[in-house]
Amino acid sequence: MRIGLLTEGGYPYPDGESGLWCDRLVRGIAQHEFDLFALSRSTEQGEQGWVPLPMQVSRVRTAPVWSADESAPAPRGLFGRVGSGGGARPYGRRERRRFTAHLTALASSVCAADGSRAGSGAVDGADGYGGTGGAGGSGGGRTAGDAVGERFAQGLYGLAELAREHGGLAPALRSETAVRVLEAACHAPGAGRTVQAAAVPDLLVFARELDRALHPLSLDWYDEEGLGAVDLCHATSGGAAALPGLLVKRFFGVPLLVTEYGARLRAHHLAAAGTGAGAPVRALLAGFHRLLAAEVYRQAAIVTPGDTHARRWQERCGAGREKLRTVHPGMESDRFTELGESGDGGPDDTLVWVGRIEPAKDLVALLRAFAEVRRSVPAARLRIIGAPAGGPEDAAYLAHCRALADRLFPAGGPVSFEDPGAAGAADPAKTYGAGGVVVLSSVAEGFPTGLVEAMFCGRATVSTDVGAVVEVIGGTGLVVPPGNPGALADACLALLRDPERRARLGAAARARALELFTVEQNLAAFRGIYLELMAHAPVRRRAGSGAAEPDGGPRPFATPPEAHVMGPWADPCTVPADRTPSWAAGPRTVCAGARGAGGTDA
Repeated sequence: MRIGLLTEGGYPYPDGESGLWCDRLVRGIAQHEFDLFALSRSTEQGEQGWVPLPMQVSRVRTAPVWSADESAPAPRGLFGRVGSGGGARPYGRRERRRFTAHLTALASSVCAADGSRAGSGAVDGADGYGGTGGAGGSGGGRTAGDAVGERFAQGLYGLAELAREHGGLAPALRSETAVRVLEAACHAPGAGRTVQAAAVPDLLVFARELDRALHPLSLDWYDEEGLGAVDLCHATSGGAAALPGLLVKRFFGVPLLVTEYGARLRAHHLAAAGTGAGAPVRALLAGFHRLLAAEVYRQAAIVTPGDTHARRWQERCGAGREKLRTVHPGMESDRFTELGESGDGGPDDTLVWVGRIEPAKDLVALLRAFAEVRRSVPAARLRIIGAPAGGPEDAAYLAHCRALADRLFPAGGPVSFEDPGAAGAADPAKTYGAGGVVVLSSVAEGFPTGLVEAMFCGRATVSTDVGAVVEVIGGTGLVVPPGNPGALADACLALLRDPERRARLGAAARARALELFTVEQNLAAFRGIYLELMAHAPVRRRAGSGAAEPDGGPRPFATPPEAHVMGPWADPCTVPADRTPSWAAGPRTVCAGARGAGGTDA
C-alpha cells in the first residue's frame, strides 16, 4: 500500500524530531511505499537539506509551517485577494461572508468558557475505527452536549474548504476583519473570564499564531495527485502534522493513524508559557490546541501513544480507549549486546548518570544524594556524562552544578563531569559499563531513553517516579520519589552494597528491554496496525466516467502486489503455462506479435 507519512519539524530534516524513528520505520517496512509530506518549522531548517532517504520513499513534498508572506502587513478592511499560488482567486462578497461565519464558529469555540474541557466527553464511532470515514463525513460520533467541539470542527472544515477553493487563506487570517471577529468572540456571552480581558495587542498576537497553526489548510496537497492518492495517512505527531490528515480524511475518506511519542498538547502549553505572552493569549492558544487535539483523536482510526504518560494526556483530551494502542519506541540493542551478555555487574563503588543536562534532570538532588552516599562509602564515585541541552539556561545550570560539586566535595575527585561528544569519549556501552548503578534523578521526564539503554547493558538502576519510568522499569530496578535526595541515596547504597542483587536486577532489566523496547517490536506493531486499518477501511471508488457509472469501480491499492515481483514472473508474456499456479489461472494475456502463434485475445 502507499502510506502518506506526515511530519512537522522532523523527518527528513537532519535535526528534526523523531527523525531516527521515522527513518527506521520507512526502512524496516519495505513492502510498502511512503509518500513523505513534511512541514518545516523555520527557514533554517527548510534550507538545511534532507537526510539520505531509502528507496521506499517514492516522493517528498515539503512546506513551511508559516505563511510565505507572514512578515507582510495585514490588509485593512475586507481583504481583496487570498492565497499565494497561481490558482488564488479574489474573495467576493459571498466568500467574505463564508470566511467570517467559519472563523466566528472557530473563534467562539476557542473562547468558550468550557473550551478547555471540550472533547472530554466525546463518543467515538461504534466500530472503533472512527465511523464510516467516508469523504466529507465527520468520522466518529459526538454527543449532543459536545457543542463546543462541534462548533470548532464546523469552523475548521469550513475554512479548509474555502482555502481549497480559493488557493489559501493568507492574508485573510491576519486581516482587520479577522481581528474584529476574534474581538467579538472574546467578549461574547459564554467566553472565558481570562480571554474577556484580551486587548487589541493580544488579539494581534493570537491572530498571527492562528495564521501559523492553520497554514496547512492553504497547502496544495489535497488532490488526487497529492494526499488523495495514498491508502493511509500516518501522522507522526498531533497538532500541525495531523491537520493534513484530518483534511484528507474529510475530502477523500483516507484513514488516519496518529503516533505521539510525547504529550504534544503539554509541549504546546510549556512553549506558550515560555514566550512571555500575556494570559489572554496563552488561554486562547491553550483552547485552540486542546480543541484541535480533541478533533484529531476523534477522527483518527487508531492513536498510538509511546507510553502511559502520553496516553493519559490523550484520554483527557477525549481519545477513546478503544482507539489507543501503546507502541513503545524502538531502540537499537545490538551495540549493547557484548556488555549486556557479559554478566558483569560493574564496579561496586561507582554511580553513573547519562543524559542531557538541564534543570528538569535535577542534578542538584543527585549531588546532594551522592554526598550522603559518600558518608557511608568513602570510596564511592559519581560520573555525570552529558552536555547542556542547548539553551543558555542549560549551560548556566551546568555551571551551577559544577560549583555545587566543588562546595560539597572540596578535595575534588569523586565527581566528574564528562562531555560524551568530546574527543576520545567512550562509546555508550562503555559509558554505562563504567558504573555499577545507573541513576536517573529527573523531576520531569517523557520516555526515558537513557534508562532503556542501561537496561540493554544489564545494569541495575535507581530512578525517580516520573513520566514513563515505572512503565519502563517494571520490577527490574529501584524507584524513589522525585526531589528526595535521602531516598535516592538510600536506594543507591542498597545496590552498591549488594552485588548479587545488582546482577539479578540487571539481568531482568535486559530481558525486559529486549522484549518490549527493540526496533523489531516497534516495526512488527506498525505492520499489524497498517494491515488492520486497511482491512477495516471502506472501499474507495474511482470517480465515475459517466451517468451510467456514477460511483466508478473499486479503487485498488496505490501499488499492486505484482509490482514487487522480480524476474520473469513480472511479465505475463514470459510465464510458461505450466508454471502458472492454479489460483492464478484465467484468460491468458496476449502479447503483441503472439496471435500468430495461436493465441486468443483475453
